[in-house]
Amino acid sequence: MLAAHADWSIDAGKRFICIATAQRGGWLIDAPRAVGPVGSLLSQLRERAHGAPVALGLDVPLGLPRCYASQLKGPRDFLEFLRNLQPDSMFFDVCPTLDLVSLQRPFYPTRGIKGMTRMAHARALGMADAAGLSRLCDRATSKRPAGAPIFWTLGANQTGKAAISAWRDMILPGLAADTLRLWPFEGDLRALLAPDAIVCAETYPAESLRQLDLELSGSKRRQTDRAALSDALHGVLGKLGAEPSADLAALIRDGFGNAASGEDQFDSLLGVLNVIAVIDGYRSDSAPADQWIKHWEGWVLGQSEMPLSAERH
Repeated sequence: MLAAHADWSIDAGKRFICIATAQRGGWLIDAPRAVGPVGSLLSQLRERAHGAPVALGLDVPLGLPRCYASQLKGPRDFLEFLRNLQPDSMFFDVCPTLDLVSLQRPFYPTRGIKGMTRMAHARALGMADAAGLSRLCDRATSKRPAGAPIFWTLGANQTGKAAISAWRDMILPGLAADTLRLWPFEGDLRALLAPDAIVCAETYPAESLRQLDLELSGSKRRQTDRAALSDALHGVLGKLGAEPSADLAALIRDGFGNAASGEDQFDSLLGVLNVIAVIDGYRSDSAPADQWIKHWEGWVLGQSEMPLSAERH
C-alpha cells in the first residue's frame, strides 16, 4: 500500500508530494518531491503502487457548501455533480466582477476591486450571509483556525484556484477513467482501499499538525521554527512505525531548507503522517453522520472536532 499527501499550493512550483510505502512492521517515507504535471499524478501513483491501493491526501477542498448545493437542480450529490462537469465548463472560469457570479460560475474574484467582499459574493450566490460560503469542515474548531471558503480566489488565504486546478485537471479525468474514489462520499477510507484503487481524501495541514499532537512555536514559514520541531516529528514517526529515508531525515533536521517551498515540503510530510495515522487506526476513517457532509460537503480526514458554530442554510 502507498500513503501519499500532495500539498496543493496555488503556485505549481510549490506543489510537493510526500509518499510512504507500507513495509513489514511499518512505513518507509521518502523525501517530498515536486508534484509535476497534475494530469499525470494519478497514473504515476498507480504505476508505483503495482496494483496495491493508494491513499492520497490532498490539501484541496473536496465538496461544496450546503448553502450552494441546496440551490442546485439535478445532481443528487457531489459525485454526480463532478461527473456532470466537463473540464472546459464555465464553472471553472473565475468571475472578474460580481454581476457575473452565478451558481453556474461561482468562483470570484480575479483581482481586488471595489465592492469585493465575501458578503457581496455570498449574496450573488443567493446566500443570506458570508457564512454560507463555507462548508462545516471549513469553520474554526477549538484547536485550529478556519479554512478559506472554496469559491474565494484572491489573496494568500484562498483555496479557489487550487480547487480549480485539482478538480479540472486531475479529479475529473480520474473519475471519468474510473480510477479514483473520493472519501467520504463513497464510504469509509479503509473500506475503499482495495487493490488498484486510488482514494482521495481532503486534508488540512493546520488540522494535521494538531491531530499529530505537534505544537509549532513561531511560523511554519521560518526554517528555524520548522527545524525546532525535528525531535517532535521523529517522535511521531516512531509512534506510527514510520522510517524516514536518509534524505527525509536530513530535511527534517535542516527545517526543510531556506527556500520558499520549505513550508510546502513540511506540510506534505504532515499530511502523509495524517493519512498513515488514519490508515493504521489512530484516527477515525469516517466522517460525521450529517447527510450534507456525507453527500455534498465532505470532511477533513481524521478530524474529530466539530466547528465552534453550526453552518446555516
